[in-house]
Amino acid sequence: MPKMKTKASAKKRFKATATGKIKAAGAGKRHGMIKRTNKFIRNARGTMVLSEPDTKIVKIYMPYAR
Repeated sequence: MPKMKTKASAKKRFKATATGKIKAAGAGKRHGMIKRTNKFIRNARGTMVLSEPDTKIVKIYMPYAR
């Protein structure tokens, strides 16, 4: 049986933890930082664990990140 392919866009954006949770960077930090508040920029720094419904969607695109 051939292996399933991982979506290239998903493997660039998400990482799986050892317990199977999915980590992702905060949204809204790609461009347009001038219009964002300092509080927003500070809170979106680093990575965060996705919610359970979002994790289900991402795991479809990353079949081997269990």
